[in-house]
Amino acid sequence: MDQSVFAGWDNFYVMLGSSAAALIGLLFVVVTLTAGYETAKASRGATLFMTPTAIDFAVVLATSATALAPSLPVCAIAAVLGGSSLVGGANAIQAFVGIRTRMPGAEPPHWSDAWLYGALPAALYLGLVAAAIALCAGAPGMPPAIAALLLALLLVGIRNAWDLVTWLAPRKKDAP
Repeated sequence: MDQSVFAGWDNFYVMLGSSAAALIGLLFVVVTLTAGYETAKASRGATLFMTPTAIDFAVVLATSATALAPSLPVCAIAAVLGGSSLVGGANAIQAFVGIRTRMPGAEPPHWSDAWLYGALPAALYLGLVAAAIALCAGAPGMPPAIAALLLALLLVGIRNAWDLVTWLAPRKKDAP
């Protein structure tokens, strides 16, 4: 089976994948902002906030690259999309639970953190898993659905990366 279902989507996936790759690179810069923080605090923050954001961008990048791969069967693309979405969804659920479970003495998270780092990405990943299954089954209309879900995931990741930077940068001067 050829990937004619993605015909005409080349520029979209090039743009989406390139954006995700650049944002993954910028997350490395954000990691440098955690230098000087207490190790346990920085590690918990990376697990709950940084990792889900990086995974969101990585899923968008991997799916975009796979959709553009020449001569790859549609079910192979669906398998990459579904598999990476299952990993992303599991991580989003872990982030949701972790953010909702506050450490004693820790600063309480903003009310939106659990929803935008955990619940919303988990819902998007669930939609991507369903779309991957439907894509492999030959259901019509899947490329626009997948495109919309990936774009939403990228936008949530951008919002979360911005949230990280605006939270970390002012506190940097307070770090020992």
